[in-house]
Amino acid sequence: MTRDQQLIRGVRTRAVHAGEAPDASTGASAPNIVMSSTFVVDEPHGFSAVDRDSDSPYVYSRWGNPSVRQLEEKLASLEEAERCICFASGMAATTALLFSLLEPGDQLVISDTNYPGTAELARTSLPRLGVEVVTVDSSQLTKVEAAVSSKTRLVWIETPANPILRLSDVSAIADIAHRAGAELAVDSTFASPIATRPLTLGADYVVHSLTKYIGGHGDAMGGAVLGTTKAMEPVESEGLIHLGGTISPFNAWLIQRGLATLPIRMEAHEKNAMVVASFLEQHPSVDAVLYPGLPSHPQHELARTQMENYSGMVSIRIQRGETMAAKMAKELKVFHYAVSLGHHRSLVYWIGTDDLVNSSYQIEGSQLDAYRAMAGDGVFRMSIGLEDPEDLCADLDQVLS
Repeated sequence: MTRDQQLIRGVRTRAVHAGEAPDASTGASAPNIVMSSTFVVDEPHGFSAVDRDSDSPYVYSRWGNPSVRQLEEKLASLEEAERCICFASGMAATTALLFSLLEPGDQLVISDTNYPGTAELARTSLPRLGVEVVTVDSSQLTKVEAAVSSKTRLVWIETPANPILRLSDVSAIADIAHRAGAELAVDSTFASPIATRPLTLGADYVVHSLTKYIGGHGDAMGGAVLGTTKAMEPVESEGLIHLGGTISPFNAWLIQRGLATLPIRMEAHEKNAMVVASFLEQHPSVDAVLYPGLPSHPQHELARTQMENYSGMVSIRIQRGETMAAKMAKELKVFHYAVSLGHHRSLVYWIGTDDLVNSSYQIEGSQLDAYRAMAGDGVFRMSIGLEDPEDLCADLDQVLS
């Protein structure tokens, strides 16, 4: 560890300074945006990215870019990872990891509740490539252990899970996967590195949609995969360079700017979410509130041990959800009725159970029963922003009452 690395230890300090330095030629304090697609080199280099060394100069922005590299180094510092690779979106990052690791005959064990795009990729695209996909309720460790076999190459979980905020025990599932000779990937988008750092709990990979909390402002798309330097080699060569899901340097710059305030934003998101969740838990029109920070959450104890911040995601169940969704879309004044999450402004969206389980999740039997036990006929997924919490509660109350 260098002296500079020793000095940059606190999470807020790392969020501001990691990966950055004043510009060597101009002394500019803020990071520059390097939009060039190609770079002048002082000697010939191989035309294939496969021949590149870790200390090779910048040649072509699909292979590497200074603005992107700064974001990658900052993210790696916050996640306590050896290496980070950024992509054009969260789905580009997910696709890169799955396609670079899995081969015909491999088995993927994946949680039955996760981001719909991930669910659809696993259930429709991977089987066509000869990958066996097994879904499991990853909140139940005995079921995870029963699902994993000698064929399992990768276990994939999302915690907290979209959209019902169900948790998975990262440390315990990492042990299960490793005993079977498999690896564990964790989509930690809902948590962010401020709440949970899965690599420190035994996971092999962590995946983020940077579009959400890490970017934080709803104006740039991106994704990331993090892990050891060795583990990232195929993710870079196959997942990034060959599949081509390269993030724009401009988007990387925007996300890096947002990332600098992530620690203080997550504190505010959590504080506001607790106020809103507590208010809704007492509201006569609300049947259930799902928020890991509430003692009423069925996995609150796991949240206390695994999450240093409960995040700003809250889901609620109310009767006649579809009817209320139409009312919210027309009458909310502070909340935006819109998809996505993790932005500075508050967002809410209705996610109907029948639509989700029939199209994206394709679950049935006990898995469907367990999902319905939490989601009912559907949930309103709320991403609580940075507004005054009293205004958020009043906005919801005037629609719900």
